[in-house]
Amino acid sequence: MDTTPRPATGELVFRDAEPADADALVSLIESAYRGDSSRSGWTTEADILEGQRTDPDGVLDVIKTTDGKLLIVERDGALVACCQLESRADAAYFGMFAVRPDLQGAGLGKVIIAEAERVARESWGAGEMHMTVISVRDDLIAWYERRGYRRTGKMTPFPYGDERFGVPQRTDLQFELLVKALA
Repeated sequence: MDTTPRPATGELVFRDAEPADADALVSLIESAYRGDSSRSGWTTEADILEGQRTDPDGVLDVIKTTDGKLLIVERDGALVACCQLESRADAAYFGMFAVRPDLQGAGLGKVIIAEAERVARESWGAGEMHMTVISVRDDLIAWYERRGYRRTGKMTPFPYGDERFGVPQRTDLQFELLVKALA
């Protein structure tokens, strides 16, 4: 008889991604942000960007980095979400956040970001969490603000012409830095 502890049905399991997870992670991230499937969730970027959001090489780079991790979130053995965490001096960077579109809007994102903040604080002693969000994503920025993130007004240009990050459908895209104190 197998006596290995198992999470209760429906309980979330967080684990570090492995290279073998790359293709499933690309599918999850693409489904949350690009194409028609992303429209069933609220985080879609389909109206502002076409093409890919990431690729297997980009995901593998995050998985293999020595100063960060890609957290996988599973429920009942199925991949439901992911997020990138990277240690940057006294801060941590949060990115590559994706929740399966059919599960968006049910509170899962709040739980995942809280766990990411805990990991950054406890694993690296991070005093702040940083992230960048496309500045025209008002609904998404408002969601992060409700979780304690603040807009900094610090912008970085969108990588126009680099289709690894998508094909912009407008000319005013840039990234804004959002910050939250973790102490």
